[in-house]
Amino acid sequence: MNAQEIRNAYLKFYADRGHAVVPRAPLVLQGDPTTLFTGSGMQPMIPYLLGEPHPDGVRLADSQTCLRSQDIEDIGDNRHTTFFEMLGNWSLGDYFKRQQIEWMWEFLSQTVGLDMSRLYVTCYQGNEQFGIAKDAEAAEVWAGLFAAAGLSNGQADIGSEAAGYARGIHDGERIFYYDGSKNWWSRNGNEAKTPVGDPCGPDSEMFYDFGTPHNPEFGEYCHPNCDCGRFMEIGNNVFMAYKKVAEGQFEPLSKPNIDHGSGLERIAAAKLGDPDVFKISLMWPIIEKLQDISGKKYESHTESMRVIADHLRAATFLAVDGCVPSNKEQGYVMRRLLRRAIRYSFDLGVEQNFLGAVVPVITELYRTDFPEVAERESDVVAVLVKEEKAFRQTLRNGIKQMQKFAADGLTGAELFMLYDTYGFPVELSAEEAYKQGVSLPDDWREQFDAKMQEQRERSRTATKGEFKGGLEGHDDIHLKYHTATHLLYKALRTVLGDHVIQRGSNITAERLRFDFSHPQKVTREQLNEVEKIVNDAIKADYPMTWREYPTSEAFARGALGAFGDKYGDTVKVYQAGPDDAPFSFEICGGPHVMHTGALAEAGKTFVITKEEASSAGIRRIKAVLR
Repeated sequence: MNAQEIRNAYLKFYADRGHAVVPRAPLVLQGDPTTLFTGSGMQPMIPYLLGEPHPDGVRLADSQTCLRSQDIEDIGDNRHTTFFEMLGNWSLGDYFKRQQIEWMWEFLSQTVGLDMSRLYVTCYQGNEQFGIAKDAEAAEVWAGLFAAAGLSNGQADIGSEAAGYARGIHDGERIFYYDGSKNWWSRNGNEAKTPVGDPCGPDSEMFYDFGTPHNPEFGEYCHPNCDCGRFMEIGNNVFMAYKKVAEGQFEPLSKPNIDHGSGLERIAAAKLGDPDVFKISLMWPIIEKLQDISGKKYESHTESMRVIADHLRAATFLAVDGCVPSNKEQGYVMRRLLRRAIRYSFDLGVEQNFLGAVVPVITELYRTDFPEVAERESDVVAVLVKEEKAFRQTLRNGIKQMQKFAADGLTGAELFMLYDTYGFPVELSAEEAYKQGVSLPDDWREQFDAKMQEQRERSRTATKGEFKGGLEGHDDIHLKYHTATHLLYKALRTVLGDHVIQRGSNITAERLRFDFSHPQKVTREQLNEVEKIVNDAIKADYPMTWREYPTSEAFARGALGAFGDKYGDTVKVYQAGPDDAPFSFEICGGPHVMHTGALAEAGKTFVITKEEASSAGIRRIKAVLR
């Protein structure tokens, strides 16, 4: 069973058990100011886990594409990728622990056919300080399943990750209790960091033992949460059973939820019996193409091929979801992924354009199960090939600049500037300097690494808090700007024409940003007219209401949808204005203010502060309430 077959079998498994299979959310979530990308399978589900009813019911399943860009520089081992798929199922106040664990056992053992003697699980240890009990219930369900399969089912109290390294695993142990740093779920971390008012609860993670030797550099002894690579987490069952009602106080939820996520790539690796996720059916064809193009073998150029395959897969799906390379935010990450992939191609001896040959291999892997990939395939290839050509010109400019530096001797700081500004591989700088007869000072590598570390720290500081998905940031001002984007969208289509389609949005506490299709600069006169229409809508104090429609009916009624979004059979539509003559009518997950007049509180008006090009054929507006 390959990865594609596992994905389809999972969705069928849960559909057969009463789950609505919902389409994936795009990698760039529209209207969510708190995150650059969809970074987990549950992120699009957070409003429903927090109590909002889902239009498709209380049992849901999907395969969600995800992207995590925080640790791009660390890609290259056998199990971490920036882009991955999460197989997810949810129970919104319906079934709970026993059913979830038994179904996962059935799926992994019977449907996928994993060797369950290699499965180890973790459970929550409990916390006396907060009055939260040990999750013996989940552990006993697991113990019964292991016993019925003739496997050991010993339980062990571990506590912290550090304690696991000091203790290790004893004979017969298969179920391990860890503290809240490992087996407690909330949006912000452990029990103490759980936001007041949020649902939360213990989780039970599933690990597959590949039997590789333990690396003592990570700790003296191996245990399921060890980072040496012997154990790989393949899934997590979150039991959302509590609500934090005050600091230090938790109460049981009357209707607890299940939030499950399994890594498709990792389950596929477990099925292969090989911890290298790059050998699965969704990755190996990319590696094979790189071998064909370069004439090099994966075994001798493992890291470079892994980086290229991962980064191009991520960039391909970003392009599918409407993202284009740029110097800001999501577009910057996309550009960085592409440029790192191209830089690593030099290690393979590939100095000519090669994305045009590799990207179609990637789209072929996904086009059957994700129709949007097939629909946008030619556009995706064009976007990525164009960026490659532009970057190779940048590299040529970098060579000229490097030659200027080399005339006086290269420093580590100058090498970093070439790397950071021009994307010039440091090894190529060294080679070119050698050709010029210039000597890299003895400590150039230390200087370069120090500058690289400074950049990483700046990046992590700048993005701190951006990867906490969900409703954080949905306070009063964010709701106002979210509503303002709906009014702006309608006004732009009124002034410029129906060709205007939303291509992205971003909302902070300071402003809104709205990207839209339009072939030329918007004149100041047109912007003034847009401002007037929005402010008139605010003065009209329209009610903001929503209701659910069958998707076909919503579009038939004229509802606007966000570019890149895929919809199920039912959608939520927000409306500004009366039913008989709505001002705006737009598919949206919410939330919004109750009436448009709220945007004018304290005498504020809607003001467009900037209009500029975002990319070819795409304009960008920034606006404020002041």
